Amino acid sequence: MTVVRTVLGDVAAGQLGRVDAHDHLFFRSVRLPGEEQDDATAAGLELAEFARLGGGTLVQWTPYGLGRGAAELPRLSRESGAHVVAATGLHQARHYADGVVESVAGPRLAELFVRELTEGIVPGVRAGMVKVAGTYHGLDTHARWTMAAAAEAHHATGATVGVHLEHGTAGLEVADLLCDELGVAPTSVILGHLNRFPDDRALRELAATGCFLGFEGPSRAHHATDWRLFDALASLIDAGHLNQLLIGGDTVVASARATTGEGPGAPYLPRVLWPRLRREFGAGAEAAIAITNPARAVALSVQGRGELREKPTPADSPVR
Repeated sequence: MTVVRTVLGDVAAGQLGRVDAHDHLFFRSVRLPGEEQDDATAAGLELAEFARLGGGTLVQWTPYGLGRGAAELPRLSRESGAHVVAATGLHQARHYADGVVESVAGPRLAELFVRELTEGIVPGVRAGMVKVAGTYHGLDTHARWTMAAAAEAHHATGATVGVHLEHGTAGLEVADLLCDELGVAPTSVILGHLNRFPDDRALRELAATGCFLGFEGPSRAHHATDWRLFDALASLIDAGHLNQLLIGGDTVVASARATTGEGPGAPYLPRVLWPRLRREFGAGAEAAIAITNPARAVALSVQGRGELREKPTPADSPVR
């Protein structure tokens, strides 16, 4: 049985329901002073509203050191009825207070990731994926270091590697490094923030890598490209890449919550985006993007004690 590691334990991938494939209930960065998402009550309201509108699972991409709220996530998941997947990993160095990245540079970074995936971020709360980040149109030394550790953690645990692409760029470099050099299967890699660089030709080239393609939003910071989302999805669907597409909310700042801020927040997916997917592309395509694809994307590719289990390739998905 293929499983997904949630904050309440492993569940069958087929039990996730509709999935917000990239979001944040908790997030804190030195780059966003005054916009910290550190209020558990507000996070609970957001998750509860997401669930009330039909959301089944939220995948939180907040990595190590950025205020994940790990101790609160199990309670919020139980109270809302929605599954939550937490992340280990490391973001760009610029998001951290002085000394945080240096504090994990001495120990082997992969060991930290594996420990949080297998033993827990806090007792009883295990991460279900690894989140790392590229840089603008390239990969710096920090990105290569964190991605090498993420690949090692993947090989040890089967966890998916989700990648923040800065403004949606450097996807090919990431795929070359993770998949070709470091041996991570493309079906265990999510290339995120592609809504921020909606170049149809570049997107089709990325799709040819076999990686999952993440589109998040709408975003206040990137509203200039929000209107291109459905054009980008249509182009990729027409080119045969429906089974690689993912949608997330990516609520990074407190003011963007739907329930305690100005929105749109995680509830925007069940309220607006998923119904629009059905209207634009049909129920089968909406089910692929909201249910089938994310279930495959975040499923562990290791079963038992080190026994490898291949994730299905996009062509193997039952939803076309």
